[in-house]
Amino acid sequence: MFLRHSLRSLAVVFLLVALVSVLYTPAIAQVAGQVPGDSLGATSDSEFWRGIRQGNAGQVSIPNAQAGILIQSEGDNWRAVRNGPLSAYGAVALLGMVIVVALFFAARGRIRVEAGLSNLTIERFSGIERFAHWLMAGSFIVLALTGLNLLYGRYLLIPVLGPEVFAAITELGKYTHNYLGFAFMVGLALSFVLWVVHNIPNRHDAVWLLRGGVLIWGGHPPAKKFNAGQKILFWLVMLGGLSVSLSGIALIFPFQTSFFADTFALLNGFGLPLPTQITPMEEQQLNQVWHTAMSLVLVVIIIAHIYIGSVGMEGAFDAMGNGEVDLNWAKEHHPLWVEEIEEKEAAQRHSPAE
Repeated sequence: MFLRHSLRSLAVVFLLVALVSVLYTPAIAQVAGQVPGDSLGATSDSEFWRGIRQGNAGQVSIPNAQAGILIQSEGDNWRAVRNGPLSAYGAVALLGMVIVVALFFAARGRIRVEAGLSNLTIERFSGIERFAHWLMAGSFIVLALTGLNLLYGRYLLIPVLGPEVFAAITELGKYTHNYLGFAFMVGLALSFVLWVVHNIPNRHDAVWLLRGGVLIWGGHPPAKKFNAGQKILFWLVMLGGLSVSLSGIALIFPFQTSFFADTFALLNGFGLPLPTQITPMEEQQLNQVWHTAMSLVLVVIIIAHIYIGSVGMEGAFDAMGNGEVDLNWAKEHHPLWVEEIEEKEAAQRHSPAE
């Protein structure tokens, strides 16, 4: 009988101890931040969270190693730059160029052919040259509109069109932007091959620049097929277009390039202290910021180019419209080029027939 009561008492004691242990464990978790399994739980470990904020990668069981990075702190910097100074300065530059063009037109008016139109024409650009120009220009306009929509559309279009329509337009614009980018690259490369020989600087360019061309002071400084202003535009478009093309390729095919790491390593050879340990995600963020910035620069430049080539100068649009320009226009704006053409034609007339 005594043994039976002793066993029962011992069982009750064990049961009470187990019950207290079960009830006491969550109380510890609530009070001290501990959880079973020696995990940190709610405990703040400065080194642990510092490592996470610095982008240290943990171990994951899936192929995407990027998933092991819980917090990519550089994303905060990217978002702050894109939605802050990049968007703000870009808007100021775009609006500023429109205002400058409008004020220039109000003050200078349309640049006329001083001698008047002669009704005689001379071929300015061949069919292949016009094709290259319009392939590059047409694709660029669509790329600019779809790109500006990604940067400013949510602020300007959603209040007008609503989120559903804006989402549909933006999705279509995204695919258009990605695929049409290759057409722009083809037009850019073809334009370079066709015109690079005519855009090498020469001594006449310095005279043209010193005299302000025809835009500011009037008059007609000597120029060959392209004057100094057009040559500056050519090289800005070629270099800027190459830059946005490379950064665009990096964005279309993410995590496949290391343009910035390689460029920084090259520049460090000249003594610059630039970082070269750049993660794939940071490469994408740098590409996106650079692509946006260079695209905004090109759009600002092209606004001025469109103005001069259309309403800003009489007879200028005909050069890319039908390839023919008025002879008096050509003699006033590109006299040396006209002389070259006339000399070639005279030589061909006097050459013996075969």
